Amino acid sequence: MNRITHFLALGATSLGLALGLAACTASNVGVATDFDHSVNFRNYRTWSWYPKQANDTEGGPARGYESFTDQRIRAAVATELAKKSLTEAPAGTAPDVYVAYSVRVENKQQMSGGSPFGYGYPYGGYYGRGMYPYGGGGVYNYKAGTVVIDVVDARRKELAWRGTGQAQLDKNNLSEPETFRIVNSILGAYPPTDQRR
Repeated sequence: MNRITHFLALGATSLGLALGLAACTASNVGVATDFDHSVNFRNYRTWSWYPKQANDTEGGPARGYESFTDQRIRAAVATELAKKSLTEAPAGTAPDVYVAYSVRVENKQQMSGGSPFGYGYPYGGYYGRGMYPYGGGGVYNYKAGTVVIDVVDARRKELAWRGTGQAQLDKNNLSEPETFRIVNSILGAYPPTDQRR
């Protein structure tokens, strides 16, 4: 293999790696959870929306109709809770838990070594000097969507579990695939496992 062919092969590999990192970054959801360690979550079988659910970010319920954000969050939560063997309580019956959510989309910045992926460009070329930051560092601006889901014990009226998920967004709002991706990631950690038991 001559020097030029080797350089082109290295460039193609580097491009593939960069595109792969971009795909991984776009699909990642940062999830954090907390819960009441005294609760036995196996006892929860039915759920309902919290009766005093706050308006969503687009103010849909206040206008007398649901916004797309509200519809997407509610559909995603219902789908994921059904996978956890939790059924929505019929109207007029008391559920085991209430579920509430909040959503926000905000501008974020991340310092990087010149790359939005936090990695340097493979500048070493044929001589294989490794990964070097290009551009001398910089600021990467992006939109972040944050979803918080609360599970409230209906009998005790106390928070039992909270999950928070944050992800980079493609646009200024939560699209349907992004909504399902974030909610799926959050509720993937429900019910919690208490290692102390």
